[in-house]
Amino acid sequence: GVLTGKIEKITDPTKQTAKCDECADERKGQPILGLTILRNVKKNGNDAELWDGGDILDPGNGKVYRVRLRPIDGGKKLEVRGFVGMPLLGRTQTWIRVE
Repeated sequence: GVLTGKIEKITDPTKQTAKCDECADERKGQPILGLTILRNVKKNGNDAELWDGGDILDPGNGKVYRVRLRPIDGGKKLEVRGFVGMPLLGRTQTWIRVE
């Protein structure tokens, strides 16, 4: 019942061996390829389409944010909202599933 996510592919050939030097937790110094960036995300009890309650790591700056996930377009895309405090104080990215 808990969702996690890790980086499986890096498209930039110059960053294949990059490490999370800015991370402040146990991920500090770990290779970004294979790094777990989504942790402890659970299905929301009030909204069947929403997953929340966990956190997401930005490996570029090492910051950890609270996260909300919502599948869209029948699961072909994923709205990822990282925020501090309240969901209003954050930003949303749309991730597209690789076929």
